[in-house]
Amino acid sequence: MLLAAAAVAGVMGDMPSFLLILAMVLLSTILDTVQERHAEATAAALREVIALTARTLRDGAAATLPVRNLVPGDVVMLTAGDLIPADGLVLSANSAQVNQAALTGEPFPVEKSPSIKPDASLAEARNLLLHGSSMIGGSATMLVVQTGDRTHFGGIAKSLADEQPPTPFERGIHRLGLLIVRMTIFLVLFVILAHLALGRPPVESFLFAMALAVGLTPELLPMIMTIGLARGAQRMAAAKVVVKRLSAIHDLGEMDILCTDKTGTLTEARIMMTGHPGIEGIDSERVFELAAVNARFESGLRSPLDDALLAHTGHHPLTGWRKLDERPFDFERRRVSVLAQWQGERLEIVKGAPETILALCDQAEASDGRIVPLDEALKARMNRLHDDHAGQGLRLLGIAWKAATGRERIETDDDDHLIFAGFCLFLDPPKSSAALAIGRLKAAGVGTKVISGDSAAAVRHLMTALGQPSSSLLTGEEIAALDEPALAVRVGETDLFARVTPDQKLRIVRALQARGHVVGFLGDGINDAPAIRAADVGLSVDSATDVAREAADMILLAPDIAVLADGVAEGRRTYANILKYIRMGTSSNFGNMLTMALASLFLPFLPLTPVQILLNNMLYDLSQTGIPFDSAESGDLASPRGWDMRGLVRFTLIMGPLSSLFDIATFAALIAVFHVDVPTFRTAWFIESMATQILVVFVIRTSAPMWRQHPHRLLVASAGLCLSAAAALPFLPIATTLGLSAPTPSILAVTAALVAAYLLSAEGLKRVALG
Repeated sequence: MLLAAAAVAGVMGDMPSFLLILAMVLLSTILDTVQERHAEATAAALREVIALTARTLRDGAAATLPVRNLVPGDVVMLTAGDLIPADGLVLSANSAQVNQAALTGEPFPVEKSPSIKPDASLAEARNLLLHGSSMIGGSATMLVVQTGDRTHFGGIAKSLADEQPPTPFERGIHRLGLLIVRMTIFLVLFVILAHLALGRPPVESFLFAMALAVGLTPELLPMIMTIGLARGAQRMAAAKVVVKRLSAIHDLGEMDILCTDKTGTLTEARIMMTGHPGIEGIDSERVFELAAVNARFESGLRSPLDDALLAHTGHHPLTGWRKLDERPFDFERRRVSVLAQWQGERLEIVKGAPETILALCDQAEASDGRIVPLDEALKARMNRLHDDHAGQGLRLLGIAWKAATGRERIETDDDDHLIFAGFCLFLDPPKSSAALAIGRLKAAGVGTKVISGDSAAAVRHLMTALGQPSSSLLTGEEIAALDEPALAVRVGETDLFARVTPDQKLRIVRALQARGHVVGFLGDGINDAPAIRAADVGLSVDSATDVAREAADMILLAPDIAVLADGVAEGRRTYANILKYIRMGTSSNFGNMLTMALASLFLPFLPLTPVQILLNNMLYDLSQTGIPFDSAESGDLASPRGWDMRGLVRFTLIMGPLSSLFDIATFAALIAVFHVDVPTFRTAWFIESMATQILVVFVIRTSAPMWRQHPHRLLVASAGLCLSAAAALPFLPIATTLGLSAPTPSILAVTAALVAAYLLSAEGLKRVALG
């Protein structure tokens, strides 16, 4: 619209309008570009903190390098949880399993090894690792062959954009755009048709209508939003939250459901071993020794449970043990097998999920060393022992072993006929801040749902310890039996989810979204990535797997949901400030443009020339650039804030006509009392309209009386400077070029009185307008 108006002005020889419109386009573009570049630079700098890295061997030396610095010929070491950073060949592998679903659509893991299979397809080649897939088990060493855009995944990424559904912020902006377009089309058509019916010159009528359309358009809205979101990102960075997608700040403020795993967010993620009972239920040094040997010699993905085990080996040095072979942990076996030798005796020691270990055992070891049958009675007793400890919030590992005389390796089918030794007990204590953070989120209108792969008893115990007991719980088995409509009903009344799979996490998020919720998902594991990606606000932590961090919109440098409570407030503050500008832009612009449209039908001259309308709009927009720095009142932070188009229309239809009423009073005073000429009329109303538009922001920026809430000094400065510039223009040498003339002191006094009366009226009416 701006460029079309400039073209018409240029053709008609109206050089002031032509130059001013081009200046507006240039200024808006420069400001928006500078702010966007600044925001991108800020986000890029923050992303360096969480840049994806790879463990490599270069020239025989180990180094950790950013993924973007990899080149063909590098050797990369991979373990479970890593994204594969390039296309390459397997040099060595230890039970390596890879998820290639991003490339092949096949959800089942693929085992990788150096062996070459002739005529194998890309997906079936066991010795090929592809960028975009992820390690989900074991370990591997890879020779990099292709990187970046030259990988198979990079080729797909270049040709197919990853289209995501519009975010809540984007949907709101789209609806706002449609609202402004409807208002603009109505006013432009009304003015053009009415002017033509009255016999006005067509080109002049068109130019005036275009100026009105420009006057209705909040040109600096992109810049105001960018400044607001960038400021929010900087404040959140200070609170240890890295924002990867700026609009996610608003979405975080609109979030009304937070789904989170419990480990590391609600708990300390500082695992402590609290016991190692044998089959009699009392601590056994034999159980601890077997578990510690397994943990010491495990070379795959080491878990916090392994670290807790090894932290307790100070009193038990494990001297004399020698490793022969191992089979690392993977998500299907759910156990680690180690072949070790001590004083000539070879044992295969297995530790893992208790139910998995018990299912592989047919004997048990008593505290006195006797081997007894693991019959149904003893197995039932072990299950009760497990459930009792799990109900206390403890994590358990099952420990078993068997003789391996003469063996040098662990074969894939060797884990049977084991001898059950006992359990190792671990505690991840609740965070001291978690209960307070959940309470803060609840007070802010954000419900918390805990989604865990842990047992139901452990999840219940944790929430009870946090003072948030809940009788509603769904297990993964129960979720599997529900179709989508039934799940959508159940998730609304359920706060705890236990033993869920990655697919079920995704289903829970989508079911909540189907109920109209804005959902955040906080996770750190490979299994969390699909749900993080699908959520309206995807959240992860700095210590998360590469897959989870890549999928997230925000990264928490401190794994604590107390940080999120601050982030929610920041998102709402950012939205509140953007809304202040939108309210100002739609109501003030609509009121002034409506006044000019109506007045142009009855006055023998245009109330403002097109160039004066554009100048008015430019100065007004610039006066609002301090809004993103303003504070928000408690009511704006108390509950999730979404785009309320009905409320915005109500505000516009109340405050806009109020502005028009005082404009008409100004017209009457200028014509009936002062009998001014046309340039003085335009000048006086130009100053009055600028003052009402700029100053009313201090009235409606808060629902409380304006004198009780102090605005930010930058907002005061930007508004004061632009208002001073508008008042000074008629007294400058450029005034004649702009069609302005210096008004008399009496005219300025009456104008000031009308502005004061308008502000008092707006103060009295704003509560109705704000609803």
